[in-house]
Amino acid sequence: QVQVVETVGGLVQPGGSLRLSCAASGRTDDLFSRGWFRQFPGKEREFVAVMSWNSGMTYYANSVKGRFTISRDKAKNEEFLQMDNLTPEPTAVYSCAGSTLPHLTGYTVIPSYQHWGQGTQVTVSS
Repeated sequence: QVQVVETVGGLVQPGGSLRLSCAASGRTDDLFSRGWFRQFPGKEREFVAVMSWNSGMTYYANSVKGRFTISRDKAKNEEFLQMDNLTPEPTAVYSCAGSTLPHLTGYTVIPSYQHWGQGTQVTVSS
């Protein structure tokens, strides 16, 4: 079994930065890729970013491209989401997720990920 746990998010001012991290434990060798999703109130969960764990290849949603960066520390089995130049928006719940599907199969869709963190709230507001 695999467990993924995010760090606590928080409140950040518009234009500011925040870094989320996600630690994986258990059968982490089963994970081919790890990604981030977010959910705004009243909206469906949406894809944010993903990284192939072995190759380091990354993909981003258009809405965050150029502002968010996904990275990893393979030795510590952690992934990170660096969020810069944050824009004012409702509180979102960010979740990290791990996929056992190879080759970044279906990386933008929820069913492609088998292991999810509990989610953490991020608020961008002055």
